[in-house]
Amino acid sequence: MKRRIIFKALTIVLAAFILGACARTPATAADLNLKDLDGNMVNLSDFKGKVIILDFFATWCPPCKDEIPHFIGLQKEYGDKGFTMIGISLSRMSDMRSFARDFGINYPVLIDDGYAAAVYGPIRSIPTTFVIDQNFKVVKKYIGYRPKEVFEADIKQLLK
Repeated sequence: MKRRIIFKALTIVLAAFILGACARTPATAADLNLKDLDGNMVNLSDFKGKVIILDFFATWCPPCKDEIPHFIGLQKEYGDKGFTMIGISLSRMSDMRSFARDFGINYPVLIDDGYAAAVYGPIRSIPTTFVIDQNFKVVKKYIGYRPKEVFEADIKQLLK
């Protein structure tokens, strides 16, 4: 009986450790080389030296759609101050072009080929958003919708 309890407890601790290791946020932002909506290849490292918000989203995701106007506003307000917003779309290129136009997206949107979600993931839920500092370090990870004020506070803190 006592062995069974100890075995169960160890199993739970081991499972928690494994899940925690799988869900960790990368310490350094991985470079990505993905196509933008015009078909051009874009390297994430081209934005090194700026504060970056990297948002994994899809056209069919309601909370993702709710965040986009916030990101558009943040890009307008802080884009010339050392910040850039980058969307990583999990949707097809053909769906994204009209979606971006309809929403008035004013920041780069890159199409994930499966690599980005694997390197930054596992991405289990969207939106999943990473805040990256000027030194290419991942400083925050948010899963799910966040109001504009959360991201704005992060941007302001890192641009000091």
